[in-house]
This record gives sequence, C-alpha cells and structure tokens, in this order.
Amino acid sequence: MRALDRRWRQFATGLCFVVFGVVGVVCGLTIFPAACLTTRDPRVAKRRAQWIVWRWFHLFSHLMRVVGVISWEIHGAEKLRRRGQLIIANHPTLIDVVLLIGYIPEVDCIVKEALFRNPFTRFPIRWAGYIGNGSGSGAPPTQLVEDCAATLKAGNSLLIFPEGTRSVPGRPIHIPHGTARIALEAGVPVLPVTIRCEPIMLSKHVPWHRVPERPGHYRIEVGEPADVRHYLREAPNTAIAARRLSQDWMRYFEQRRGEAPGAPAGTLPAAPVA
Repeated sequence: MRALDRRWRQFATGLCFVVFGVVGVVCGLTIFPAACLTTRDPRVAKRRAQWIVWRWFHLFSHLMRVVGVISWEIHGAEKLRRRGQLIIANHPTLIDVVLLIGYIPEVDCIVKEALFRNPFTRFPIRWAGYIGNGSGSGAPPTQLVEDCAATLKAGNSLLIFPEGTRSVPGRPIHIPHGTARIALEAGVPVLPVTIRCEPIMLSKHVPWHRVPERPGHYRIEVGEPADVRHYLREAPNTAIAARRLSQDWMRYFEQRRGEAPGAPAGTLPAAPVA
C-alpha cells in the first residue's frame, strides 16, 4: 500500500503540472484577453489579470490537496491582503509562489525576463503588472530596484523571494542586498512570511517525480509588519544599511525555519509598524 500510494502521488504530481501548463496556455489565449482588452484603463486591466491569477492559483493549490500531493496550513493570512507592503518569504519549494498568491487577490511580483518573450505568457504578465528580473536583458540591477520601489510607492503590494531562487535543504539561506535596497528605497512596511514543508518536496536540484514517503505538509506563518527605515538613519550610507538589513533577514529566516511548528510567528529585527 505504501508503494502504491507513492506511485499515485508521482502520477498525481505530474498530472497537476500538466493541468497547470495547459490551463495557463488556454487562459492566456482566452480569459486574459477577454478580461483585459475590454477596458482602456491599464489599472482596471491589471486588477482583472491579478484576480484571474489569484483564483487560478487558489484552485490549483486545492487541486494538489484533493489528489493527495500536499496539505497545508496558513496562519495570519489576513495580513497578506493589506495594500502597500513588501511581502518577503523564504523559498524552499517550487510551488511557494502558487500557495502564497492563492491568498492575495492583488499583488505585484517579480518574474523571469524570459516570460516576457514567451508568446503564451508575455501579455498576461504585462496585464498583471508583473516586473521582469532583467536577467539576460542587459537591464541594470538599479532599474529593477527602481521599478519595484515605484510600484510600492504607488500603493501596491509586492511579493519577493529575496533569496532569488529556491534554497537548498541543509545549506544556509543567502539573501543578496537587492531586496533590502527596494525596502529602504520604498520606505513601506515589510511583512515576513516563513514557509516550511515537511517532508521536503519540490526543492532545488530534486526532480519533481522524486516524491517523499508521505505528502508534503506546508506550514505558512505570516509575521508582523516592520518598519525598516531606521537602518538608513543608523548607517553611514545606503549600501551598508542594505547589507545590515539583509544579514538580519538571513538570521530571521534561519531561526524561523528551524523552530518547532506552533511557535509564534515573530517579527523582523526592526521597529514594528503601528
């Protein structure tokens, strides 16, 4: 029975990813154009596109739960829906973004630049107002920081995985300074989200078909928003402030991912937002 269960989850995982791809292509050719081309207001098109992504990711998350691939629990989900905040999360598995956006009806995020050149995804992600990471395009990192800070200053929320890629189990979390520069430039509250998956699945360098002995259980804990502007006041320049903030974030996520389930969500090492 254990071997049969594992075989089923291998098949179900592959089936879910096929469904995800097929639905993405179909929606990109039908639902997105129907929703976004019927308005001349780019802000309305953006809200509609993000709503479609939210509903689809929410449904896909439940599909993976129904077929027995994963289970999850989330604590503090209501805090994700506040506007005008930078949401940062650790990135242990492939579907972290799907689980999180499934709880956020309107949020900007950073996507691979290649998706802007893909004929099936270029228009949906443009309509949704997503930001390209600049990889392979020659775009300077400062432009990415400016684009992200601009959308936050405009009152939108932005979801970032500051590690830039999935973390490797057993290795320390590494966070470059780019996300810290965005937070300092925008001056908005930073909302930390800790994601754990036990047993780990869909991690970096692990094939999707290598499923664990039992379904992966995700525990998502949303912390408290924090004001990080004091880093600028306490450092001689922005570069040093960003380095200190990144180091504190690394310590925060290292501590959180090692704590026992059920521990309080905690706050970033910065001033809480009133």
